[in-house]
Amino acid sequence: MQNTFPTLTVINHPLIKAKLSKLRNKKSNNLEFRNLLNEVASLMVYEITRDFPTKKVEVETPLEIMTCETLAKGITLVPILRAGLGMVDGILHLIPNAKVGHVGLYRDPETLEAVEYYKKFPSNMPETKIIMIDPMLATGASASTALEFIKKHGGNDISFVCLVAAPEGVQKIMNEHPDVPIFTAAFDRELNDHAYILPGLGDAGDRIYGTE
Repeated sequence: MQNTFPTLTVINHPLIKAKLSKLRNKKSNNLEFRNLLNEVASLMVYEITRDFPTKKVEVETPLEIMTCETLAKGITLVPILRAGLGMVDGILHLIPNAKVGHVGLYRDPETLEAVEYYKKFPSNMPETKIIMIDPMLATGASASTALEFIKKHGGNDISFVCLVAAPEGVQKIMNEHPDVPIFTAAFDRELNDHAYILPGLGDAGDRIYGTE
């Protein structure tokens, strides 16, 4: 798979697998789904940030002064509305100083293309590491459009994190944004005729917010 999708990283951690099995279960209620989604997002942060650059800082311990390391660049989280918001708190729990931008998109039911209705980014976003967030990478249309918006506003150091990805979506992002690494907790089989991921977990937004 690595040769076929070189920009894709599947995070195969036992705790993530265990929580993902509960997320997939249609019997999990909205509260359980929200909590599990944030827990998985927190666990995924470790892998996503593994290669983030650090810089030296001087710290005074209770005993002496020493040199430590801290993140060299600020971090901007950009969830794709609305489902992407369901992973933000889990990431902010570990990166509380991160700023948050937003991209609002919906999928046209006829064309399956992404349509923008909102976007707002921090002014310093071009100087930061950017983590774009959406639980589901299905056709890749919404993610690709959101990446275009981010790049048009100066973003050039972007990682994309999702919970579940389909081959069709990964291929689209790889073709249109080969500079953007993709991190996912699961790489599923395919899309159905309605562009839902199989086996998937249903509509993440509906399961987060209790809508249909």
